[in-house]
Amino acid sequence: MAKAVADVNGEDQGGFASDGSNVTGFSHMHDSGTGGSPSLGNFPLFPQAGCPGDQLDRCKFSRTDRATPRINGSVEAHPGYFAITLQSSIRTEMTVSNHTALYRFTFPVSPVDQDATLSPLILADLSDLPNSRINGAISVDADSGRISGNGTFTPSFGIGTYTSHFCADFFGATIRDTGVFVNNRAGSEPKNVSVIADGVDNTPEILPAGAWTRFHAPTHDDQILARVGVSFISVEQACSNAEREIPEFDFNRTHTAARKAWNDTLATLSITPGGVGKELQTIFWSGVYRASISPQDYTGENPLWNSTEPYYDSYYCIWDSFRSIHSLITIVDPESQTRMVRSLIDIYRHEGKLPDCRMSLCKGFTQGGSNADVVLVDSYLKNITRDIDWATGYDAVISDAEVQPENWAVEGRGGLSSWKTLGYIPTDDYDPYGVGPFTRSISRTVEYAYDDFCIAEMAKSLGHQADYEKYTQRSENWRNMFNEAQNSSINGTDTGFTGFLQPKYMNGTWGFQDPIFCSPLLNFTSCYLNPDGHETYEGSAWLYSFFVPGDMASLIITLGGSQTFVRRLDYLHESGLLYIGDEQGFLPVFQYHYAGRPAKSAERAHYYIPSQFNDTIVGIPGNDDSGAMGSFAALTMMGLFPNPGQDVYLITPPFFEKVQIRNKLTGKTATVRNINFDQDYKNIYIQNATLNGKPYTRNWIGHSFFLNGDTLELTLGATESAWGTKDQDLPPSLSTGYMT
Repeated sequence: MAKAVADVNGEDQGGFASDGSNVTGFSHMHDSGTGGSPSLGNFPLFPQAGCPGDQLDRCKFSRTDRATPRINGSVEAHPGYFAITLQSSIRTEMTVSNHTALYRFTFPVSPVDQDATLSPLILADLSDLPNSRINGAISVDADSGRISGNGTFTPSFGIGTYTSHFCADFFGATIRDTGVFVNNRAGSEPKNVSVIADGVDNTPEILPAGAWTRFHAPTHDDQILARVGVSFISVEQACSNAEREIPEFDFNRTHTAARKAWNDTLATLSITPGGVGKELQTIFWSGVYRASISPQDYTGENPLWNSTEPYYDSYYCIWDSFRSIHSLITIVDPESQTRMVRSLIDIYRHEGKLPDCRMSLCKGFTQGGSNADVVLVDSYLKNITRDIDWATGYDAVISDAEVQPENWAVEGRGGLSSWKTLGYIPTDDYDPYGVGPFTRSISRTVEYAYDDFCIAEMAKSLGHQADYEKYTQRSENWRNMFNEAQNSSINGTDTGFTGFLQPKYMNGTWGFQDPIFCSPLLNFTSCYLNPDGHETYEGSAWLYSFFVPGDMASLIITLGGSQTFVRRLDYLHESGLLYIGDEQGFLPVFQYHYAGRPAKSAERAHYYIPSQFNDTIVGIPGNDDSGAMGSFAALTMMGLFPNPGQDVYLITPPFFEKVQIRNKLTGKTATVRNINFDQDYKNIYIQNATLNGKPYTRNWIGHSFFLNGDTLELTLGATESAWGTKDQDLPPSLSTGYMT
């Protein structure tokens, strides 16, 4: 839950960014790479070596006034540790335990301000990164210097409010004086302050306010340690968390424990580089790391209901994370995935719906389908079953499919009446049964269809034959918005392909949205969650016309057969229509497998990595979406990319000579080994394969590979081969009579 880092006044969605902007504070909770508005960053600390002239009001208190550049080259970051030196010559280091951040501030012997003496002041600010505070209260203890408080804030991508609490203690120097500040003025009396947004003209003024503790010169190594406990329950619980988790202010011990926790997660994977350089290894490990940051374990910190089940938060958003994050977590940390599934089901128990997005204890906005259905079914099919109430889990996905909530902007599905009667979401839908943005009719239709496909898989496995037949039929509703006569042009030149998803009205007539609209080639940023957000979400009809994950065989026939499909998929990748920085672009990298051309999937993988995914500051296309980009890179480089919601991993050669994955539940280690591997990637085409020493011709594999600790050996060559190209070797599709 605690994720300490410096906050900046530039790109601050995750707190810190390497954009050269100034440091405004050091806060204790963050959501990383969320997109949109920044999140959390509540109650930042800020250290100063001394007030100029030793006058209190010459210290800097407001976030604007105290913003300080960093010393270039001073940033140091590792799992469980972050450090940066300010131009004030204060070196700041931070590490964490579960609910507590520990900071080590090293002050200069002589403050940068020549007329100041070394008398450090550390303030705590009643603010958050998006400056969303509604009210807050803070106090400081005159004897101990402890600063504690709470505030009510708004979530970054959702509705409602949440209240957070903190408790800061200090070690390493004796207290000189304490007090509070309001705006940019401070005093030693009183010892507490409360603030609310004034609400004038419906534009609340967020008044800077907080508390401070000033010290005599530190007694050892010019260092002061600050320990900050956090809680969503109470200040008392925040203090208790800190005292229990870091009782002795031992920075090195806390850092060692944090590093060990990360090693326990990352050590389930091992690679034999085979001569591959540091850049590509960094891409891989950074991807695994970033995909392991969220969702976050808030168990014991949920004030909304009483439950013995785990509680996870920071699902930003399942529309993004179902495509690769949860698949990677299922592989490397199935225990956490199990707890996340239990948490999702418990949210359904207490709030009546599975979330599609959730942060800071609040409901987040739904971007398309009811995508938690995919996550639950994916886990069910991959034998993530321990301690999970799958009967209630099944009720939850059926609720998404059958019961429209009053506010489908934040949960469930809208337009269910049309979905059930017409078999699509009309562009002019009549929906008096709930509220939500009447947009995205195309993308919602294909996402609802896939959600129902996943529900059908679960229904079949549980023996619910009638449900299986119903949802199988509904999974084919994507066809109802496919206009086989629609063509597409770019700058007046026909692309040569016909047949695209198109808007459709309640009376069955077709509307029109240019198939390239909302691609990088035309009005890229026009399709978001707003009243005029159009009929596709964050992507074009060109892109969404490939989204039939449950029945790719039927889609390939619909689009003109395998050869035409491959040419069309090539065009998507090569024309500039596809933006890999949106998660819908992930699966099309590997959809060649379904047309019997797995070699072309390998080619595309090696194009996007490292051209779009690399170790530079701009080495993530777009924002990370809470690790979605990281998980795409990691899974791609492992050579086992999932079709999420199915027990299917599409096989391409790993980017390393050997990859090994230890399953935490079974203790067994699965191995993928490349034979004839070369670090220059001339040999990226599978010539033949063996599974546990026996010939293996399928271009996909199931999750039992990880559970059993199997060994997959891929013999590589420099040219495309016939491996994985026969009909019987292709991944399963609904229309071919095989459902995982």
